[in-house]
Amino acid sequence: MIKHIVAWSIINQKRKEAGLKADHHALHMLFRGSPGTGKTTVARIMAQQLCELKILSKGHLIEVERADLVGEYIGHTANKTRELIKKSLGGILFIDEAYSLARGGEKDFGREAIDTLVKHMEDKKDDFILILAGYGSEMDTFLRLNPGLKGRFPHVVTFPDYTVEELIEITRKFCREKEFSLTGAALDRITFHLRKAVANGSSALKDNGRFVRNIIEAVIRAQAVRLLKNQMYSREDLMLLTEKDVIEGLKDKE
Repeated sequence: MIKHIVAWSIINQKRKEAGLKADHHALHMLFRGSPGTGKTTVARIMAQQLCELKILSKGHLIEVERADLVGEYIGHTANKTRELIKKSLGGILFIDEAYSLARGGEKDFGREAIDTLVKHMEDKKDDFILILAGYGSEMDTFLRLNPGLKGRFPHVVTFPDYTVEELIEITRKFCREKEFSLTGAALDRITFHLRKAVANGSSALKDNGRFVRNIIEAVIRAQAVRLLKNQMYSREDLMLLTEKDVIEGLKDKE
C-alpha cells in the first residue's frame, strides 16, 4: 500500500510536468497494528519522502494522543485540535491509539476532536495528512462506531506482529546502532527467551520491537554492573554483551 502511494505521488508529479491533469487524492491513512511494529517510524519516513516529492511542503511528523487533543470544557477540545492541525500543515499528524477518542460516550469531548479532524481533513487535504493508528481490532471497532469516518481514510496499512526471526534481526540491529556486540552464546540465550515467550503465549510479545529493546537495555545494565565490579574498561569490554549479562538482564523477565 505504501509503495503504491509513493508511486502514485511520483507519477502524478510527472503528469504535472508533462502538462497533464493531476489528481488531488486525499492521503489520509489508517495504520493497524500492535505497538512496536514500526507504525511511527514508517509515518516519519513517509513524511520525508512525500516532502521530497513536493506532496508535502515541510515533511515533519507531529505525534499525539488523546490527551493532546481533548480539553476539559466545551470548545477547549476544538481549539486544541485546530492548533495541532495548524502545526501539522505541510506534514503528517499522527494520532496513536486513535480509538480512545470515542471511548467516553456521546458526552465525551473526544467526539468534538473527531468532528474537528473530519472538517479539516477535507479543507486542508492538499498539504496535510492525518494518520490514525492503533491495534487492529480496536481500530475496526472505532470505525464501526463512526461509520462516517471509514470513507475518509482510503488507505489502510496493516502492520503484522514480528516473527521470532525478525525480532532476532531487530536485536542485532539495535546492538549495532548502540555500538554493542553480542557473543554467540548471548544471542542464543536471547533467541531461546524469545521462542519460550512465543510458546508460552506471553502478552509481552505484543510490544514487538519495544519488547526486544527492553530486553537489550536490561542486558546493557547488567553488563555495566559486571564491568564495574571487575574494573574492565577496554574498548572491547565496553562493547561486548555476554551470555552472563543476558541471564542477569532477563532475571526479572522470565
